[in-house]
Amino acid sequence: MATKLQRRTASLRKLHLLQTLNKPKSVKRSCSIINVLLHFYKLKVKLEEIQREYQNLLKNMRIPQEVKVEKINGEQFVLKVACNKGGDKLVSILEVFDELGLNVVQARVSCRHFFSMEAIIGVGQDQKTSDMKDITDAILKAIDEEQSGEQEMLVT
Repeated sequence: MATKLQRRTASLRKLHLLQTLNKPKSVKRSCSIINVLLHFYKLKVKLEEIQREYQNLLKNMRIPQEVKVEKINGEQFVLKVACNKGGDKLVSILEVFDELGLNVVQARVSCRHFFSMEAIIGVGQDQKTSDMKDITDAILKAIDEEQSGEQEMLVT
């Protein structure tokens, strides 16, 4: 008997909570539940709409190209690259490293919303010390060529 009473009071408490959520015009149980389900459905649709907007914003987001090179000791540099994602940017950057005789000591790359790379690079044994400006210019050129090649493919 006590458990029936407890279940009934718990059920009434939940029903009262549902009624306070949707401010019903009717006192009927079925109307309250239907109104709450309708409210949840509207919230779900609104959430999906916001998620679509967010994805569209991410697709159309353009960030400026950024390449920073800092010298950390005589033979090593910290390189930070940020630009729009797409294409083979990592391959182009690694080809530049190879051309300049630079070795990647450590690297972290992300392509979630845009391409970003942070790397510690060292000058090879047989290579003379590279200038920070040379490294920056070569990487910017590789990224620009990659993006212009991408746009040509989109146009044709």
